Amino acid sequence: MAAMTMDALTDDILCPVPDIAPMSQADLDAAIESVRQAVGLPQGARVVAAMSGGVDSTVVAALLHKAGYDVVGVTLQLYDHGEALKKKGACCAGQDIHDARLAADLIGIPHYVLDYENRFKDAVIDQFADSYLKGQTPVPCIRCNQTVKFRDLLDVARDLGAEAMATGHYVRRATHGNRSQMRKAVDHSRDQSYFLFATTQDQLDYLRFPLADLEKPQVRGVAASLGLRIAAKPDSQDICFVPTGDYRTLIDRLRPQGREAGDIVHMDGRVLGRHSGITDYTIGQRRGLNVAVGEPLFVVKLDPDNRRVIVGPREALLTARLTLEETNWLGDQATIEEAARDGAPVLARVRSTRQPSSARLAFIDGAVQVVFDQGEEGVAPGQACVLYDPADDERVMGGGFIQSTEAVAV
Repeated sequence: MAAMTMDALTDDILCPVPDIAPMSQADLDAAIESVRQAVGLPQGARVVAAMSGGVDSTVVAALLHKAGYDVVGVTLQLYDHGEALKKKGACCAGQDIHDARLAADLIGIPHYVLDYENRFKDAVIDQFADSYLKGQTPVPCIRCNQTVKFRDLLDVARDLGAEAMATGHYVRRATHGNRSQMRKAVDHSRDQSYFLFATTQDQLDYLRFPLADLEKPQVRGVAASLGLRIAAKPDSQDICFVPTGDYRTLIDRLRPQGREAGDIVHMDGRVLGRHSGITDYTIGQRRGLNVAVGEPLFVVKLDPDNRRVIVGPREALLTARLTLEETNWLGDQATIEEAARDGAPVLARVRSTRQPSSARLAFIDGAVQVVFDQGEEGVAPGQACVLYDPADDERVMGGGFIQSTEAVAV
């Protein structure tokens, strides 16, 4: 295939963007200055820009370059299921890698594509399938950030001699004394602090989040003002490696044993019916149970060892406390265990779409627990419980993955 000319490159990436208003020059200059403040390094410092191929990370790379930094773009190829080349809303494969490469060429920065498919499969996809097999509800975006992005990719950035790595996440990094804090982004509708709770203190010291002070329409406005067609590109879907949106088909292919049939059992012991695979169910699910007893029933527990789906009334979903595993701590105490022994008050967020609830930490039988002031509904093992400071609810204190739960007595 003939090499792409710069004219063809420009035609592909640089063009008027319909229906998206470009920023004024004054607003663009303010955005560039905001990036300098977020990076906090002298101009000319090398910064690696993690470029997924989406509008957010592309704008980060472009603004870093305009702010005077020595920018190196890095894109991870994480998977490629064929259809991902064409699927809108996918990321880190096919078309997105193409978009990232073209954008880096236009911006005028070096760009590397790293094949992380095997690492991603081991750390994210396999773990995702295994979690469902265990009756858990995983959050693959957190695993991806925790492993290939904020562990492996940071090592690459350091190897490239960068003083920092910047991403397009909507979250704020603030410095207080000699410690970095993670805080919510200005645009709360886009805030991604829930998905980044596992970022360690050392990682947070090295990372930069230049979009923290911008709202999504402003980011698209920056792209439009730079003439980037990517300004109108749709956002990536939640589970990027399932381009069809049918994650159960993927689980069935990777872990066919999840398709073993079993009983649907009421929490009072009655067998109400049969199911065709425990991986079809999650805690809190109501639809698709195919049992009728004259009252609404919800999945309240999964028993993978005995292939049982346990159902009950809605009030049985209320959780009094939960136990955390794989914890991370960004608070003022030395460790989360110390905070738990002190019974530290927290705001606990058990799903990305839920508001945090008042709770306190406890340390019982060698484990960190979160004890809710009132029952919390829809808490599922495998999900993350992210902790915020009740005295400053913008600040992320850390969190962990939910290992087990204890229901409110009914």
